Amino acid sequence: MRLFLIGLDSLHFYLPTLETSSLEKNIISSFAYDGYADPYRACEGSLACSTCHVIVMDVEQYNKLEDPTDEENDMLDLAFGLTETSRLGCQVIAKPELDGIRLAIPAATRNFAVDGYVPKPH
Repeated sequence: MRLFLIGLDSLHFYLPTLETSSLEKNIISSFAYDGYADPYRACEGSLACSTCHVIVMDVEQYNKLEDPTDEENDMLDLAFGLTETSRLGCQVIAKPELDGIRLAIPAATRNFAVDGYVPKPH
């Protein structure tokens, strides 16, 4: 499975993905080496922030996703640039039927963590 990502600087990327991993983990693993994903994933995927907010660019692909939980919707309410097709990348699992999904990372994020802050595991 591959995903198509429109990054913060409007660069376009095709990313190979690991099925059964969240979209957020796939994005992080692809970009962690160069600091590109540093502002992303402040809570390390524990559904306690909205920094992994992604916008699904195609409504048909969005409709293939499971409905967001109440907890995800609560976090999405805090996200910058919320749209009708917004999701938290940590809550969407990569599956074959999502092959070619087009995602955009919003231009900004609300990351309340202080520089150098490392969250503790729950």
